[in-house]
Amino acid sequence: MGLVLTVNGGSSSLKCALFARHEKKVEPLYQFKLGNILNTPVMKVFSSEGKTLEKVEPDMTSIEIDDRHQACLDLVIQWVRKQLPDSQISAFGHRVVHGAEAFSDPVMITPDIMKSLEELIPLAPLHQPYNLKLIRACQQLEPELPQIACFDTMFHIGQPQVERHYAIPRKYTEAGIHRYGFHGLSYEYIQRTLEKIGKGAESDNTIICHLGAGASMCAVKQGRSIASSMGFTAVDGLPMGSRTGNIDPGVLLYLQRHYGMDADQLENFLYKESGWLGVSGISSDMIALEQSGKPEAEEAIAMFAYRAALEIGRLSAALQGLDQLVFTGGVGENDSKLRKRICDQLEWLGVKLNKSANKEGEAIISKASAKVIVRVIPTNEEAMIALHAQEVLG
Repeated sequence: MGLVLTVNGGSSSLKCALFARHEKKVEPLYQFKLGNILNTPVMKVFSSEGKTLEKVEPDMTSIEIDDRHQACLDLVIQWVRKQLPDSQISAFGHRVVHGAEAFSDPVMITPDIMKSLEELIPLAPLHQPYNLKLIRACQQLEPELPQIACFDTMFHIGQPQVERHYAIPRKYTEAGIHRYGFHGLSYEYIQRTLEKIGKGAESDNTIICHLGAGASMCAVKQGRSIASSMGFTAVDGLPMGSRTGNIDPGVLLYLQRHYGMDADQLENFLYKESGWLGVSGISSDMIALEQSGKPEAEEAIAMFAYRAALEIGRLSAALQGLDQLVFTGGVGENDSKLRKRICDQLEWLGVKLNKSANKEGEAIISKASAKVIVRVIPTNEEAMIALHAQEVLG
């Protein structure tokens, strides 16, 4: 049995998933989540249904920090070989955050492709380096195996210029400074799920809300992205766990001039000190905020729900009408209270929530009489990566 291992990592974490390859589909087998890589790594193994199977705490004190990602990948590979001795990993599928305009489809990774991806690091300096580091780690561990890169930006390629471009001198736009949009693998998975549902769900004017510590929204018309909340970077749009979301650029100039902040400090301010964490002063975790009971936590939650409702209004204008709203992502799928807070501000659009269906997290949480269908659909970026890898491999 041929296997595809998907790889999706950050600075101190790693998510992998194992899929069996079939002719026109992939079958999920196991999920692996590794946290705290740079300190005391912990690997948790889950079944395809999400049941915890094993917890491993490897001793990596003797391994250099720069080699930890590769060591953790090796740990996953060795686990797979032990559990499935009669099967072989035949390919790696990678989530790569930025593909710019050059990559509108998944690609087989070659030395030339790697050079092109390295040139995109300035567009995603907090994400792209770790994506490429994991590709190199796989090359070191299994140099003969094909690797496929799947891009978070590719679903948004083809958006109209009026959405894509900023009001800046044309020479900068032509140099690549424009809106890109992210979370594309999640949006593509949701769109393919809507196609399976059928009955018009796949072609309705749809806004997909990928809500989590990293949050964004996408307007989808006839199955294609036409507008999204994130822009040139993944800090734009909604306020997130620790990211500002939309902010007047004048604020950054003010911080630079009056607080003496340099580029690194501003980057830290934008990505790591703000959002729900900055407003509340408590946490970047929505569950922790809801359990806090403090007024600062309530302010952060209310701000997020308000900005989310505003963004849905903007994207509805881009669509020229809204037929369907989809909640996904860790918060979108599981937080009924937040979904209600957002939907209560959208009655003017025709959103009417079925309170009991929402509380139970049913597939459709809108009233039957509502103009806008509201759905909850779990996303699966790993499955999308694996499917793309299978399609590339043929």
